[in-house]
Amino acid sequence: MIMQELEDATRVSPQALIGFRPGTTEVRQKLQWASTRITTVQEDIAYSLIGIFDVTLIVNYGEKEKALGRLLEVIVSRSGDVTALDWMGQSSEYNSCLPADIAVYEAPAYASSFVSQEEMEILVSGLRTSVAAEMALTLHNKLDHQPSPRFANQWLTLPCIVFPLTALTKRTDGRFGSKVYYAAADGLEDVEITTADTLSPFSPFRPAHPGWEMLLVRPWNRDLLRAANLASRNAIDAPPPSNAIIPEPSSQPTPKFDTLTEALMLIARLKQPFAALLLMRQRSGEYKRIASDNDIIARVRDVNMLTDIRSIDII
Repeated sequence: MIMQELEDATRVSPQALIGFRPGTTEVRQKLQWASTRITTVQEDIAYSLIGIFDVTLIVNYGEKEKALGRLLEVIVSRSGDVTALDWMGQSSEYNSCLPADIAVYEAPAYASSFVSQEEMEILVSGLRTSVAAEMALTLHNKLDHQPSPRFANQWLTLPCIVFPLTALTKRTDGRFGSKVYYAAADGLEDVEITTADTLSPFSPFRPAHPGWEMLLVRPWNRDLLRAANLASRNAIDAPPPSNAIIPEPSSQPTPKFDTLTEALMLIARLKQPFAALLLMRQRSGEYKRIASDNDIIARVRDVNMLTDIRSIDII
């Protein structure tokens, strides 16, 4: 009875309340818990989460939304969890990749559909005939060596898979002053973007102003690599069919970890739809996120275009 009342009051499940541990794990879930919190002083929304995330943050009343920016900066840098960058709404003045209001986390982060082991085996089988082994292994190695996201002086250095925009077309005016655009990018199907920002359309026949490069990016999430690693090992360790002839122990070879299978599983996961960030290059060379009013759901059209991997500076 008491646990039900606590769940009704906090919107936190009894299981989470009982098993709660402070720290920078399950970042998005904890931000969702706090997304409807109301405080008398704006800064206290951030300061009240210091213990939940077990981080150190100097209390400085008067900084307003900067407090949330500093909190998220520490969380992302310490955890490497990029789900905190998956939101819709208004950007913070602290950094354009961070939100101005914690309320944006009430909506869950975008998640691709679950892929069963049988479906994964079919996807990998198809990739073995369509993707060069050298390309798959090179991509796996590059992503395996990507650093974690890091902040310095309010700049975010974010490892990404990058898809440069080749065209941007305005389709219509949206609600509440927003605009709807369609964007084409190398390697992706066209995506829809709804934003309050006014963007300048361009195409191969009418190029954008030099230096104003626009990118759709997938922030690199090492969980994808861990999932591919685990799935690959499980595939190796899976029991044989009931009608299989099992050799004597003395003649049975020791299973070897198949790096190519892991690389192809990683590509199969990267082919799933994902929530992209839209970035625009500034005159000084760094990038700024263009906040959107919708999830920018991107779908990979050509896996051979997954090779543009960069660490991008975002202000």
